[in-house]
Amino acid sequence: MNNKFDVIVVGAGNGGLMAAATTAKEGLKTLLLEKHNLPGGCATSFRRGRFEFEPSLHELCSVGTKENPSQIYKLFDDLGVKINWEYEDKVFRTIVKGDDGYDVTLKAGIENFIKSIDDAVPGSEKSVREFLGLNKKIRAALDYLASVKGVPNVFKILTQHSDFLRVASHSVEEVMDSLSMPKKAQNIINTYWGYLGVPTDELNAMHFLSMIHSYIVEGAAMPHHRSHELSVALVDIFEKFGGQIKYNSEVTKFLYTEDGRVIGVVANGEEFFADEVISNVIPDNVFNMSDETKIPKRQMKLANAREFGISVATIYVGLDCTAEELGIEDYTIFIQNNADPRTQYNTRKTEGFYIVNCLNNTIPDSSPDGTCTLFFTLPIFGSDLPEDLTPQGYKKYKNDLAEKFIKDCEEVLNISIIPHIEEISVATPVTFARYLGTPEGTIYGYKNSGWDNVVLRTTFEALDYKIPGLSFCGGHYTNGDGYSSAYTVGSIVAKRVVERLKGGNA
Repeated sequence: MNNKFDVIVVGAGNGGLMAAATTAKEGLKTLLLEKHNLPGGCATSFRRGRFEFEPSLHELCSVGTKENPSQIYKLFDDLGVKINWEYEDKVFRTIVKGDDGYDVTLKAGIENFIKSIDDAVPGSEKSVREFLGLNKKIRAALDYLASVKGVPNVFKILTQHSDFLRVASHSVEEVMDSLSMPKKAQNIINTYWGYLGVPTDELNAMHFLSMIHSYIVEGAAMPHHRSHELSVALVDIFEKFGGQIKYNSEVTKFLYTEDGRVIGVVANGEEFFADEVISNVIPDNVFNMSDETKIPKRQMKLANAREFGISVATIYVGLDCTAEELGIEDYTIFIQNNADPRTQYNTRKTEGFYIVNCLNNTIPDSSPDGTCTLFFTLPIFGSDLPEDLTPQGYKKYKNDLAEKFIKDCEEVLNISIIPHIEEISVATPVTFARYLGTPEGTIYGYKNSGWDNVVLRTTFEALDYKIPGLSFCGGHYTNGDGYSSAYTVGSIVAKRVVERLKGGNA
């Protein structure tokens, strides 16, 4: 049967690409179905005039270098995928407006990072060092748990890994408060909440520590040819291993046996069958394409109880001058009206919390000679769009959004952007909903906080995902969203599938 495969992967987003490449490498007959004519989902690029824009990637963490590779570098390297990585020696610049505001640039490397904060907040060095030091203790605890066969020794966890329990069960700000970290130092570090879409008074501390440690120690990395380089490289290696990819093939139905096992999918009216199906599509959408009676009650309740994560509005600008001529020296700049993350989150629709990236400051030739590009990111939810917004008013909404934040950036940075604009494009949660097919245009899957944080997702994974023959990967799964976590979970899930199909019990 030509339509029978060992594995079908639905969706060529980051997690799906990594999963498909991994199963194909292990010799499994793998079909990858993608609804668009290009791979990558958000990991792609698009052109306007003579500019090629990066749609979503700010920077990757957990990459490392050839000499000191970290998780993501190893994943690509193990597959035989070579990426031309570029590195940024600054973590970010954060600007808070107003009389009590600040303008602080944080450098990569533990000591440089701590010094940057202590220079801005004298006396904060001890608490910041203790906070960052918790990451080593977390990793020691996780290594112990990973090494245990059977039930972990509770007494050992309580006595030798007590800090792990405290961090894993508390928010970022609760942990910082326990270390008596000055509030200003907290706010500077917690600027990073925008990358996870959850304010730090509810964001899990272990999750946050893991992310910022990767950025600080290994520095931010960016593929030279934008995120599309990652997607194309994974497709190339997937096909090299014998994998088959079908573009313009949107899956519209998941097929089940009478006893509830997934055995295939329907795309373009054609049935495809497999021993295992891996979905890079969010569970809500999968269940809408399934016979509801085949979905376990616990999993249906979980999907209904979850909140969708944050989306973004993005403004892509191509300028007829260089970054130097424009007066921007940094790659990543966070601009805020208020220093407090909760206030930033609550006022995101009106006051503004946004990120400005100038890729040319990391990759000088990312735009034509004599030009540069800016990439504005505004974290908002799909539900934040005006309730009375009409199709006729949508263009005005986007134009007003772009004008407001570009003018604000001009004022804050004391530069002139508008006279140099050659190309501009604006995306909103509507754009991402249309392109990705996610509810409310979420790019972060489910909101990663409270009872649905990474720690609890991982702990209850075996109970929450029990549909035989079906696995999930991508940002909506256990590790939360972000390029790095999507690649990681894609690899993990694929290796479990390989083990099952080759006779294991994973």
